[in-house]
Order: sequence, then structure tokens, then C-alpha cells
Amino acid sequence: MSASSPRTAYLRGLRTALPFVIVVAPFGLLFGVVGTEAGLNIAQVMGFTVLVIAGASQFTALQLMADNAPTLIVVASALAVNLRMAMYSASLAPHLGSAPIWQRALIAYMNVDQTYALGHADYEARPDQSTAEKVAFFFGTATPIIPVWVGATALGIMVGEAIPPALGLDFAVPITFIALIAPALRTLAHVAAALTSVVMAITLAFLPWNLWLLAAGLAAMIVGAEVERRMEARR
Repeated sequence: MSASSPRTAYLRGLRTALPFVIVVAPFGLLFGVVGTEAGLNIAQVMGFTVLVIAGASQFTALQLMADNAPTLIVVASALAVNLRMAMYSASLAPHLGSAPIWQRALIAYMNVDQTYALGHADYEARPDQSTAEKVAFFFGTATPIIPVWVGATALGIMVGEAIPPALGLDFAVPITFIALIAPALRTLAHVAAALTSVVMAITLAFLPWNLWLLAAGLAAMIVGAEVERRMEARR
């Protein structure tokens, strides 16, 4: 085996992703518990997790459903939260666009916050990797993340209210996103977008059906893009 090979890249991705299991597991457990408490049956909760496979939008949709929000609001809010996946895909395309279509289909399915963040960081740090190595690294990151997410949700369904509130499983949600977002705030545009989303979310928190989420996300993207445009113009 050479010093650099798909197998080496896969194992590196696997090792890099292992620490995220610490937050992915309680995140999945929490969704399993919350989903059943909201009145969904086992098939519905697992369908949510296996088909949507995006925790933030799942929690958003579930909360709105529990609040009896209009279907259009539920769908629009979930899609708005997941708009970041389109940006993730565009960011990964230069690195993985030449991979076989079946591999790209699997990558699209497993393209979640953790796998994207780890993959993109590795590709930027090792630009000379082959496409096969980049694909292998991505699959390596997904190996612990995806099964743990699905398995933890199933466990949350089974144990349900047996999990003591003192464990504070909900800590996993903010910690996951802090761990992913903080290292990515490397430019003024990133920081501006993040600050805009925080300010708008707090300012518009009074809006019903979590509409503040749509407004904050849209405003953050506009501000971030405008700051990036002005920085490029100055260069």
C-alpha cells in the first residue's frame, strides 16, 4: 500500500469523524424521543431519520407539526434549513464532480454537516489528492456518522421516557453546530453572515411558526454574499 491511497484516505476519514459520534449519538437519541412524544409512530420517526437524514430540519419540521402549523410553512421551513446542503454540494463539486455517478449519489445522500465539514477541510489541506482518495475520505467520515445517527434514533424510540432529563441530551444540538461552524468562520463574509443570523433570529423571535428562521437565514445569505462581493471588488 502506498503512502497515499484510497484505503489510507478512507481510514483517515474514519479516524477524523470518530469524535463527532459523541454529539451525533445524543442528537439522534433526542430526535427518537421527541418524535415519539410528538405522536409519530416508529415507522414515521425512522422514515424521517433515514430519508431526510438532516437533524436540524427534522427538529424544525417536527416542532411546527406539533404546533399545527400549515403544511406549506412546515415544508418551507424544513427546506430553508436544508438550503445549506445545496451550498455544501456546490462546494464539493470541484473535488468530487468527476467521480462515478453511483458514488456521487451516495455522497449526496450522506452529505450532512459533519461529513461535509470534514471532507471540505481535508480537500483544502490536501489539494493534490486524486478523486478516488477524496471519495474514499468522504466515505470514511460517513462510516461512523450515518449508522450512529440512524441507530441512536432507533434507540431513542425504544427507550423513550426512560432517559432521565438530567442527562440533558439537548446539549448535543448547539454543541454540534458550534463545533462545525466556529472553525469555518475564517473570513469577514462568514462572520458577517453568522452575526446577521443571530441578530435577526433574536429580533424576529416573536414571529409565529418559526418564521424568524426563514428571515434570519435569508438575511444572513444576503449579507454574507454582499460582503464577499465587496471584498472581491477591492481585490
